[in-house]
Amino acid sequence: MSLKSNRLLALGILQNMLSDKGTLSTQLNKITLEHPDANLPLIQEYTYGVCRWYHRLEVILTELMDKPLRKKDQDIHCLLLLGLYQLYYMRTPDHAAINETVALTRRLGKDWASKLVNAILRNAQRKQEALEADSAVPSIAGYSHPQWMITALKNDWPDQWEGILFKNNIQAPMTLRVNTRRIDRESYLAQLAKGDIAGKPGNISTTAIILDQAVDVTQLPGFAEGLVSVQDETSQMVAALLAVEPNSRCLDACAAPGGKTCALLENQPDNLELYALDNSNSRLEKVRENLARLQLQATLLCGNAQDTASWWDGKPFDSILLDAPCTGTGVIRRHPDIKLLRHSEDAPRLASIQQQLLTALWPCLKKGGRMLYSTCSVLKAENTLQIEAFLASTKDATIVDITLPGAIPCHAGLQFLPGQDNLDGFYYALLEKV
Repeated sequence: MSLKSNRLLALGILQNMLSDKGTLSTQLNKITLEHPDANLPLIQEYTYGVCRWYHRLEVILTELMDKPLRKKDQDIHCLLLLGLYQLYYMRTPDHAAINETVALTRRLGKDWASKLVNAILRNAQRKQEALEADSAVPSIAGYSHPQWMITALKNDWPDQWEGILFKNNIQAPMTLRVNTRRIDRESYLAQLAKGDIAGKPGNISTTAIILDQAVDVTQLPGFAEGLVSVQDETSQMVAALLAVEPNSRCLDACAAPGGKTCALLENQPDNLELYALDNSNSRLEKVRENLARLQLQATLLCGNAQDTASWWDGKPFDSILLDAPCTGTGVIRRHPDIKLLRHSEDAPRLASIQQQLLTALWPCLKKGGRMLYSTCSVLKAENTLQIEAFLASTKDATIVDITLPGAIPCHAGLQFLPGQDNLDGFYYALLEKV
């Protein structure tokens, strides 16, 4: 498949994402199935890169255009963003970035745009130093984040907000979780070294390995046999924090795609009765695939976690993991499209859902049982304020003190900020029913 075809696939992904037709990851999965010969790493570089620097590229493009394009020419708009990204952030030779981008106008059946695209990109090339300097000042362009998110982070983290924005624009490392039921971490590091894959132990998780360079999972020794999975360290820590007991009954309330489900099972191999709940059969299929690859067992339940009568058998759980749906503001460095897909109204909407989930699932927990609430958000409304409100309204709930190296203690729970020790932004609160 030619580079032009890869650019065209990337262009289609960007158009679909901006039209709310799916996230980057879901669309890349689709490309994998429909275009097996495509250069996926290159397509990912194009699409993730444009999203990472979208707000800066938009400001630069506005400076270069006399007037905005018509709505029906969104494809040309996306094409210009793609061309600018190649010029400013990739090692693509300038002539190739410009010529190949111009050539795509004809592939789109819009020959009229060839001169326009060529003129704008050549102007961007000539003015690159000045345009980059102007767009790097503290602003929406400089931080390359939407204004609502900048404001929210300023309010919640007045001393750390600029660091969060900066770290969000740095690509996250590939982190592995070793299946210690099958192999210990040191032995797996040795296997990686034999395959010329450089990695080091994680910072807080005893099962984590951080790779120097990302690789395709098919290159990982024993991946297909279940020796290892891809999962950030902060996400891995739910197993250690919840610390389920042998021969106990546990619920993973928002389970898909199954990373935390499998981490819980790997951490407690002694007859753990684990139920993995999700409201989507298609997403549960991914849980099923992960369980099969890792040779683990769990009972899968499809249902709305808030409607407990539709799936719960009435027998209390010893422990519950509630990894609640959230804005994802702690994992932007892995999913830069969050900056485009999330909006200011999403934070209060999701906070309401989190509150409903806490209230609905609490009766499913036995007396003396523990619930671990977690999100991949850094917004306090979804985290410590959420838990404080729940504790105030729930008389039989108490907070359990937990500590982790480097975590920021909150009034309720712990917070990691994105990029801190190569970790994702993540929040935990451990609750006990008294």
